[in-house]
Amino acid sequence: MSSSASALQRKQKNEAVVEVCSVRLGKTLFGVPIQHILEIIGSARPQPIPLAPGFVGGLVHYRGDVLTTVRLRYLLDLPPLEGPQDILVLESAGGCFGLLVDSVGEVLTVPAAAYEPNPSILDERRRGLLAGAYKLKDSLLVMLDPERLDPARLDPARPGAARAA
Repeated sequence: MSSSASALQRKQKNEAVVEVCSVRLGKTLFGVPIQHILEIIGSARPQPIPLAPGFVGGLVHYRGDVLTTVRLRYLLDLPPLEGPQDILVLESAGGCFGLLVDSVGEVLTVPAAAYEPNPSILDERRRGLLAGAYKLKDSLLVMLDPERLDPARLDPARPGAARAA
């Protein structure tokens, strides 16, 4: 391969971008790949489910169906947020579910080259929930993987733990 072809491939890789919906939990900025998001439901109050695992935030009506919601704050050992939260309706291999977040931000276009994998010092439980981060100009965008947050894959026996795939 010629050096100009190799330089072109490097340039194309550096120009590749990823579209991510930003969400906040407290002061932390998280991101979800937009291809997994079906809809955003603002200011929702899920109906509690007695005896459900702690990560289950309740049920919500969604287009004639009932969705199970997942409390991201619980999975990350953050204190509960009183009042309504926003819900991202996510699609995963196991079906649709809702992800409760403090607030939904904007869709960001981030360069693929700004991606960093999870650090090796991250504990196993969080490594099972988080999918790396993108370096932004003034902060980090911690990535969430809907497949890892699917309620069917979460282990009700351990708060914040994800089952091995």
